[in-house]
Amino acid sequence: MRRSRSVLISRRAVIAPVRQTDGGRVQSDTQPVRRALLRRLAVLLPVIVFAGLAVLLGWGLTRNASEIPSVLINKPVPEFSLAPVQGRTLGLSSSDLRGEVSLVNVFASWCLACREEHPVLLQLAASGTVPLHGLNYKDQPDDAARWLDAEGDPYTRTGADLTGRLAIDWGVYGVPETFVVSAEGRIAYKHIGAVTDEALQKTILPLIERLRAKAKDQGS
Repeated sequence: MRRSRSVLISRRAVIAPVRQTDGGRVQSDTQPVRRALLRRLAVLLPVIVFAGLAVLLGWGLTRNASEIPSVLINKPVPEFSLAPVQGRTLGLSSSDLRGEVSLVNVFASWCLACREEHPVLLQLAASGTVPLHGLNYKDQPDDAARWLDAEGDPYTRTGADLTGRLAIDWGVYGVPETFVVSAEGRIAYKHIGAVTDEALQKTILPLIERLRAKAKDQGS
């Protein structure tokens, strides 16, 4: 008898207490607690979402946009052959990018950042350190020729990508972008944005020297 009574008490303990509402409906006492939790969640959810967005934004701002990796790194340059920019005689093709380390700079006359980096490219070309080729992106032929005539032409060869199709093959996000191409014709590095003297001295030129040393070792 005692055992049956204890079982009955334990069963009653696990049943949630109920209360009668004014309308005669039976309502569990846990529902007010649930509503309170939902109200608290409704207040906290915007705060949580805002904090998450702030973290993502802060992470994005701390990243160096010029160091965004390319899926084409260590892969051969796309096969192509382009006519030169108007007024130039030497066009640009994939075969021109084999045999020595070189740079390919994607530019346009309408690009403000291209004007920012142009003095750096002129200085680099004058030094004769490395062949610098220009890929003219979605430009009007007259505008591209006029801009190079006025500002100076640092390029050994130029290719007029009038439709922007080749830039897509190269994985170009926008202009300017600059690629380091190995002597084997493989893309070794991609710089997004204007090339600065700091980027040249700290990253691009040291990489060129390493690629040249590697090509020399492989050839010996």
